[in-house]
Amino acid sequence: MAKKQKYYVVWAGVNPGIYDSWTDCQLQTKGYEGAQFKAFDTRQEAEQAFASPPHAYIGKRAAHTAKATRKTAPLPLPEAVRNNCLAVDAACSGNPGQMEYRGVHLPSGQQVFHYGPVYGTNNIGEFLAIVHALALLKQKGQDMPVYSDSRNALLWVKQKKCKTKLPRNARSEALFQLIERAEKWLHENTYATPLRKWETEQWGEIPADFGRKH
Repeated sequence: MAKKQKYYVVWAGVNPGIYDSWTDCQLQTKGYEGAQFKAFDTRQEAEQAFASPPHAYIGKRAAHTAKATRKTAPLPLPEAVRNNCLAVDAACSGNPGQMEYRGVHLPSGQQVFHYGPVYGTNNIGEFLAIVHALALLKQKGQDMPVYSDSRNALLWVKQKKCKTKLPRNARSEALFQLIERAEKWLHENTYATPLRKWETEQWGEIPADFGRKH
């Protein structure tokens, strides 16, 4: 009996895409740190998966049955979201606690920047991540939408003010100096970069998520 055709989705690898052989999939993922990939039975399933965040298909959710997956998997990302854009997110162990943030290039899954851990709060991290993305894009002369799942952070950036209630003391001083630099950048720079809300309920966790939710 002929071996059934499989289709391999590579979300994060040398060249993300859909491959029709295990060998081609391995060439894109073997030895690649943080590679994310999964096999599917049909091309249609693979295309739907590639248009969605990998978290919907790999990791803890992979144990779900196909029927359960159809019920719980996020909707495919709109074409505008799949195109060239950055996703940012923060994580905090305790709030306040050890905080870090990062930016991920959505189509490729590549981490573009990372900062921390440093003592702070999740909201501060979300705010700083957006400003970091704006400054980096402007420095490199690039422009693409930036997605965040934090309404607070998006509002703070719009208002050019990090409205945190975290006390400023010796432990948080370094972070507050970073906040001041971010606020100064917002006041002194203009940008046309679209800032958009990541719709978690529709699309699943933002690709920059650190995967630490219980």
